[in-house]
Amino acid sequence: MIRVLVVDDDPIVCAHLRTILGMAQDIEVVAEAYDGAEALDAVTRHRPDVVLMDLRMPGVDGVTATRHITALREPPTVVALTTFDTEHHVLRALGAGAAGFLLKSTPPQDLVGLIRVAADGHTVLSPAATRRLLRTAAVRQSTKDTVLDALSAREREVLAHLAHGRTNAEIARRLHLSETTVKGHVSRILVKLGCPNRTHAGLLAYRAGLAATAP
Repeated sequence: MIRVLVVDDDPIVCAHLRTILGMAQDIEVVAEAYDGAEALDAVTRHRPDVVLMDLRMPGVDGVTATRHITALREPPTVVALTTFDTEHHVLRALGAGAAGFLLKSTPPQDLVGLIRVAADGHTVLSPAATRRLLRTAAVRQSTKDTVLDALSAREREVLAHLAHGRTNAEIARRLHLSETTVKGHVSRILVKLGCPNRTHAGLLAYRAGLAATAP
């Protein structure tokens, strides 16, 4: 059973998400929280596997809460909930350790599947939000040449697939490698590029134009 904590300052949004996720037999919404401080307390008390985190809330905001949650000894996976007007907050959330981001308007059938992906430890990206983010937000500045020079040829291949939000297993199949090898490449990529997580690296790859090399 995947245990989920829903965090949003709008009780209607929380109720909507609870209803959607409650339709899945393998997902349980264990609690709701209405600001970042309540979220921190709920994580401690309920030990969720995944936290759906609204970013703009009164009091302790979602970015600050994400930073504290991901610093825990055994943190849950935090996925940012966003709308099209919060690109700056999304980037801050990724820097704070969020594993990805979803639009609040994500269709119910997609939301359930993406929660399962997040629970498995993989990157979760809303394609529409990603496109918007790349058009309007100032993702970590780096020219294409700088990105490419920092990586080996194989690491560039792996990074190109991260730009599409692919899992280690999917990358392994496409590149005919073992998942362990791919995991090692991803770890080195994050260190070389100074990215906090694979989601941030994927956005950087988009910025550098690498996504087109791994359709």
